[in-house]
Amino acid sequence: MDDTRDLLAERLGAKPLRRIFGGGYTLMEHWLVELDGSRAFAKVAVDEPTAGFLRDEQRIYSSVEGSFIPRLARWDDDGVRPILVLEDLTGAYWPPPWRPGDVELVREALAEIHALQPPEGLQRLVWSDLHTWREVEDDPTPFLGLGLSSADWLEQALPELIAATDRCDISGEAFVHLDVRSDNICIADGQAKLVDWNWASVGNPRVDFAFWLASVSLEGGPAPAELMSDAGDLTAVVSGFFAPIAGLPPPTGAPKVRSVQLAQLEVALPWAVEVLGLPPLDR
Repeated sequence: MDDTRDLLAERLGAKPLRRIFGGGYTLMEHWLVELDGSRAFAKVAVDEPTAGFLRDEQRIYSSVEGSFIPRLARWDDDGVRPILVLEDLTGAYWPPPWRPGDVELVREALAEIHALQPPEGLQRLVWSDLHTWREVEDDPTPFLGLGLSSADWLEQALPELIAATDRCDISGEAFVHLDVRSDNICIADGQAKLVDWNWASVGNPRVDFAFWLASVSLEGGPAPAELMSDAGDLTAVVSGFFAPIAGLPPPTGAPKVRSVQLAQLEVALPWAVEVLGLPPLDR
């Protein structure tokens, strides 16, 4: 921690105020700092993966402006531990719980994002970017180990889950965030703002909205079907993203992520069962 304090002071001239714990699922360090006479929020890379995440984010913050995105305050990259400094949103409201009107504010923010011309150089969303039910077909053991269904259920349901995935077009021309969930959303000055932009891509805007809904439901908000009655084959895409990975060991640097993925799968899978008319789950 002393090393990071020194980095912030020496490279930015910032006064570290306190480290912020609990945000995100990587080992990235988050700090509240005083910079140029005001408070700001600093993200500090700790290894090559988190350095890559910050470089991807900085490309978005340096080229996109809108009510939905925090203001970029400073960027410093020494080639090893880049530091991204943003406006301080620690005083904003961070769901959950979802208060009346909050969900609609997120809808409005997503609409603004999706209406923008995507920044140059963004990758297009393709199937290789997402986990799918085909991975479960190749190796069902991690999924079955979660205890969400029997092997018999999986044998019956998997062909339709794969077919629905294949029918769904995730391509498109919209600017998409691709990591919409509550810990990446706050409400400030009557508007929703999104953070953590390292997955931003060009694709189908409905993918952004569909992936957000499992976390909303987990946190006491409306069920996915209430917010997206026409999700259709997207339910296979969302559940298929979490199904192959929720039962795997946690990746290096993100020890908490599997439990979050399992919780989202526990919402997304029944949603797919209902929408696609699959056999009832038999735990």
